[in-house]
Amino acid sequence: MSTATSAWFDCSSGASGDMLLGALLDAGASVTAVRRAVEAVAPGDIRIRAEKVLRCGLSATKVHVDTATRTPHRTWHSIRATLAEAALPEPVRERAQSVFARLARAEAAVHGIPVDDVHFHEVGALDAIGDVVGTCAAHHDLGITGATATPIALGSGRARSAHGEIPVPVPAVLRLLADHGAPARSGGAPFEMCTPTGAALVLALCADWGPMPEFRLLGGGVGAGTRDLPDTPNVVRVVLGAAAPDAFRDARDDTPPGTDAMVLDANVDDLDPRIWPHVLARLMELGASDAWLTPILMKKGRPAHTLSVLCAPSVLPAVRELVLTETSSIGAREYRVTKRELEREITTVAVGTAAVRVKVARHLGRVVNVQPEYEDVAAAAEHLGIPLKTALAGSIAAAEGLAEDKRAGS
Repeated sequence: MSTATSAWFDCSSGASGDMLLGALLDAGASVTAVRRAVEAVAPGDIRIRAEKVLRCGLSATKVHVDTATRTPHRTWHSIRATLAEAALPEPVRERAQSVFARLARAEAAVHGIPVDDVHFHEVGALDAIGDVVGTCAAHHDLGITGATATPIALGSGRARSAHGEIPVPVPAVLRLLADHGAPARSGGAPFEMCTPTGAALVLALCADWGPMPEFRLLGGGVGAGTRDLPDTPNVVRVVLGAAAPDAFRDARDDTPPGTDAMVLDANVDDLDPRIWPHVLARLMELGASDAWLTPILMKKGRPAHTLSVLCAPSVLPAVRELVLTETSSIGAREYRVTKRELEREITTVAVGTAAVRVKVARHLGRVVNVQPEYEDVAAAAEHLGIPLKTALAGSIAAAEGLAEDKRAGS
């Protein structure tokens, strides 16, 4: 699918890695792209098969992850190194690393051990690596730029694990969902409906929770769990659509097209100010559209800053991770916004013998703004041996002349 899409996951019957992967494949993700990604991580050890099945009379795709060998114990350290070295698209690598990092933190908290010492047991086995990497690859192949999910059904009763019989919801699932404030419900079936891998994947893929949002429907898919229950389909559904801001846009509306974006805000009152430039630069490197600080006054008269980050929904997990680890913030607020941008292009003007890039913005085809790139202006000043203010004035004059030429030609 070549165009960017939004997704809504229906997890009212639970979530597992194979169910999520099956739903995305059923929605049109390339099984070849999935197999290529999995092969890059574990060459020759994992084979992905998909077949059509019925779950409570509903057609769905069931994914089978066949493994050549069984490796019951893998550490987060070894999985992280494997993913770092694999030939994967960067978004797939980052999301898969995010999934396993969440799992490692949850397991470490449950068992009271350091994160790097976690032995994953079930979630570190080859079949789970296939589920995680395959789901992230399918998500990337569909071009999904933002996703929401229903509250996750967890099930009830007891389940078998590498540590013996444990209650449902299993401790790792509870920890994962609690760490992110995710909504959940027990679910009606007396077994484990949500696995740790499924919970970690939903958290990594989705930035919001609730009913299906308003968008122009593009398609969808259904992924099957192993059990075929008598009263309810044991499936995860995914619905794909065009994001709401422009899904039903009036053709007479001359507002620039909008896209879904997220804003993360965090109040920080005890960070060494010398760290802020590093934090802002790292956020931009992660793919944030913008990042800024606003001075505020907190309780008891303490001076502080609000760190704000504007980013695509797909980038939010990495942004959140950096804010919570690189700053002294212990929490953040996240909310969805509509981002609208003018049409823009980059061209160059001459300042003496130096070239300066200029950003040209248009509204309805008309040039409305031009701005020289500051780094180029500074380089031109050094190259020409003139004051920065002189180079800036010359760049602005040349940019305005370019703007007049473009307006005349518009």
